[in-house]
Amino acid sequence: MNVKQFLKTYRDDWQQLEHMVIALSKSRKSITGEKITQFHRLYQKAAQNLSYSQTYFPNYEVTLYLNDLVSKSHNLLYKDQISSFKQVRNFFSTKFIGLLLEQWKFVIAAMVLFAIGAVGSFLSVMNDPLHIYSILPPDMIQGIEPEHLGKNHGSVNSSLMSATIMTNNIRVAVLAFAGGVTFGLLTVGLLIYNGILIGSLAALFWHHGKSYDFWAFIVPHGIIELTAIFIAGGAGLLMGFKLFVPGNFSRGLQLKEQAKRSVQLLLGTIPLFVVAGVIEGFLTPSALPLGAKYLAAFTTLIGLILYILIGKLNLSKKEAKEDFGS
Repeated sequence: MNVKQFLKTYRDDWQQLEHMVIALSKSRKSITGEKITQFHRLYQKAAQNLSYSQTYFPNYEVTLYLNDLVSKSHNLLYKDQISSFKQVRNFFSTKFIGLLLEQWKFVIAAMVLFAIGAVGSFLSVMNDPLHIYSILPPDMIQGIEPEHLGKNHGSVNSSLMSATIMTNNIRVAVLAFAGGVTFGLLTVGLLIYNGILIGSLAALFWHHGKSYDFWAFIVPHGIIELTAIFIAGGAGLLMGFKLFVPGNFSRGLQLKEQAKRSVQLLLGTIPLFVVAGVIEGFLTPSALPLGAKYLAAFTTLIGLILYILIGKLNLSKKEAKEDFGS
C-alpha cells in the first residue's frame, strides 16, 4: 500500500475522530456510552495507522498528522478516565434508572416468580409445620427460635438467621443473573426457591404467633434486598428471553448485546445490597421497638420510590436536552 492508497483508505476515519475530539473537548455533557465506544474504536484504529505510517512513511506529513491526532485523542481519553467519578454518578443517577424502566416487565416477572414460591411454601408449612424440615437447610433450622425473636437473649440466633438470609440473597442475585445463559431456566428456579425459603419461615413464625415480630425483623433490610434480587433476576430473565427468542439475530449476538445491559442492571444493585447490609448489621439485631423497625422499613420504601422518580426526572431532562441540541 502506497501513501495515496493509505490516505484514501483511512482519511474518513481520521476526520471523524478529529471532529469527535473537537466536539468532546468543547462539551462533555452530551457524551453517551455509544459515543465513548465509537471514540475508543476510532482512537485504536488511528493508533494502529500511526504505527504503520511510522514504519513505512516516516518522513511524510501523514505521520506527523497522525501522531498529533493520536496524542490529542489519548489526552482526551485520559481526562475522561480522571473524571470517572462523574461517569459513576451519571450511571447511578440516570443510566441505571433508564435501563430499569426499559426492562421493568422482566423485574416484575422476577417478583411474580418469587411470590409463587413464597405463597406456595407458606400454605404448605401453614397446613403442616413439619414441612419446614423438608424445605429449609438444617443449619438455618438450628438457628431459629420463634419464641426468642425480638428479645435480647435471642439476638445471637436472630443474627445467625439474618446473616444466612443475606448471604443467600446475594448468592441468589448473582446466580439469578448468571442463570440467564441457561435460557433463564436457572434464574426461574432460583427465584422460586428463594421465595420458598421466605414463605416457609413466615408460616413457621405465624404458627407461633410471631408474624408481627418476624416481619419487623425482615422488612427493614428486606425491602431493599429483595428489590435488588428482583432487578438481578430480571436481568437474568432478560438475557434468557433474548436467547430463547432471538428474533432476526443469532443467539450469539443476542447474548453479547443483552449481556451488556444485564451486567449494568446487576451492577446497579450493588449500592442496594450495601445499604441493606448496613441496615441488617445495625438495625435488625438492635433493641429498638418493633414499631421503629417498621418505620425504618417504610422509610426505605419511600427512599427507593424517590430514587426511581428522581432518576426518571433526570433522564427526562437529559433526553430533552439531547432533543433540543439535535
